[in-house]
Amino acid sequence: MFWHEKQTRIRFTVIIVTLLMIAIIIKVFYIEVFQYKKLNTLAGDLWSRNLPIIADRGKILDRNGKVLATNITTTSLYLVPNQIKDKELVAKKLSEILETSYDDMLHHVNKKTSLERVHPEGRQLSFEIADKINSLNYDGVYLLKEAKRYYPYNNLLSHSLGFVGIDNQGLSGLELKYNDYLTGKDGNIKYYSDAKGNRLNVAEEYVESVSGLDITLTIDLELQQAVERELDNAVNKYNPEHALAIAMNPQTGELLAIASRPDYNPNNYKNVSKEVLNRNLPIWMTYEPGSTMKITTLAASINENIINLFEDSFYDSGSISVDGAKLHCWKAGGHGAQTYLQVVENSCNPGFVNLGLKLGKEKLFEYIKNYGFGEKTDIDLIGEENGIIFNLDKVGNVELATTAFGQGISVTPLQQVRAVSASLNGGILYKPYILKNISDTKTNNIVLENNPVSLRQVINSETSDMVRFALESVVANGTGRNAYIENYRVGGKTGTAQKVENGHYMVGNYIVSFIGFMPADNPSIVLYVAIDHPKGITQYGGTVAAPIAKSILQSYIDIKKLEPDNSGMPKVYNWYDKKYKVLPSVVNMSLEDAKKILKEYKLEYSGEGNKVIYQSPKANIYVEENSTVKLMLSN
Repeated sequence: MFWHEKQTRIRFTVIIVTLLMIAIIIKVFYIEVFQYKKLNTLAGDLWSRNLPIIADRGKILDRNGKVLATNITTTSLYLVPNQIKDKELVAKKLSEILETSYDDMLHHVNKKTSLERVHPEGRQLSFEIADKINSLNYDGVYLLKEAKRYYPYNNLLSHSLGFVGIDNQGLSGLELKYNDYLTGKDGNIKYYSDAKGNRLNVAEEYVESVSGLDITLTIDLELQQAVERELDNAVNKYNPEHALAIAMNPQTGELLAIASRPDYNPNNYKNVSKEVLNRNLPIWMTYEPGSTMKITTLAASINENIINLFEDSFYDSGSISVDGAKLHCWKAGGHGAQTYLQVVENSCNPGFVNLGLKLGKEKLFEYIKNYGFGEKTDIDLIGEENGIIFNLDKVGNVELATTAFGQGISVTPLQQVRAVSASLNGGILYKPYILKNISDTKTNNIVLENNPVSLRQVINSETSDMVRFALESVVANGTGRNAYIENYRVGGKTGTAQKVENGHYMVGNYIVSFIGFMPADNPSIVLYVAIDHPKGITQYGGTVAAPIAKSILQSYIDIKKLEPDNSGMPKVYNWYDKKYKVLPSVVNMSLEDAKKILKEYKLEYSGEGNKVIYQSPKANIYVEENSTVKLMLSN
């Protein structure tokens, strides 16, 4: 009996031991086969150290591939505390070079960590400082390459581009909007050390960083530079509270240029107030549009067949009464009898009040809504505002009348540009956008691409043709004459909006504006310029904003190399205007006959002979009277 129990215990023990051995074998097999990589990595981490290689941020380019935001190489200071032998000496020397606190630096070198980044005083060091640190040749002190964001054109497009922080993360504008695409993947240099941090004689491993993706904008750098230059001139000349400009391709919704003043240099954004940093005025600022809003009333009236521009007339006595409220024209005494084309040319408020009353509030506000006023355009920029329009149930005849000429509602410049573009391009409202595409520079693959988005048809194409005609007439014969460019077809509308403060209109304080386009028969650009409270000049859109727009459009002509076209409306000159006439051709004429025909011009000659073989300027374009014409002569 005893022996039988002993055998049972032995068998049981053997079984237990066998099972334990099997379990151990299985566990070892599992560790060796299935957990090898994980455990090997964890073990390696105990004696490996990674020195980071910061990835370059993707570039931002204009529509023609010109660089608007890029990176420059700097160095940053990293420490491996266990490798530093004389910590007090290293802290003293580094604090002297970096001009920082010795106690702070001593804290860095004594940190209980495998790798210490000296932040922020050791980040993005200049070449001179980095060279001084490098010359110390201390163990445990490393200078590593780091990319720093750089904007080669300084203030240009600053509010839209935005800026990045010291860790290369987007903090504002497009840099923030598309940060996930622009941010690259960091690499590293891996080396090995013992438990005390001493570097081992083992080959280093190098993991290359991967740059972020590039983004290409719809912006045209040359046009953007022209816009910024003219805004700077306006600031110097008029000392306004604000100034802004925005240009769009009306056929697609692409932004071609956008700028405002005050602006800032994103290379030094830390020295700028938040009010300036966060206000991209063309999409953020809301105000009463004034007479530029009359384009909406005009388009609605034509589209609804309420008026005939050439046959219907309106008598302007200088004011019009609506439910006991007297609304005045800008011209004392009024314009008298006018066709509605002249009402548009003269920007006559009572005439537009009459159009608003003819339309009625339901119809006018239907068009206002269809044009996109009172809602965000959803442009791919940060900080856009909605604007404010009346609730229809609160609109009486007075509100209807003031809305018809641009008073009592609040819109953004971008909303105005988009709406006017729809009035000019055949009646299609497009979604505006500034991003053209996002691409991988290594593969040249397009990762994301924007294309024109048509939202709705607001007016018919025949109405659009008539609006373009009327606005070209405004520039040739009306309040926009200061934007007229000889030999080119320009249309537009002036605006003068009285500013509101605490619910009351301010005295002598206006936002003056001009919205123009060219070529008038088939526009490729719509340009809006607004100057807030210009000083030292009569505050009218035609006297302040129109000349600025003209200068920008003249630059656009040069940039796009547009051919002269004098098939549009000739300008009706005032006594104080420079006079232009179509220059006749005298090529192949005798010198004597050429002199008779060009008697109103100054002549210069080159060559010898009695026959004209070439003239400059060329014939059949408008040339200023008494200007110089050069003739080349031959026998």
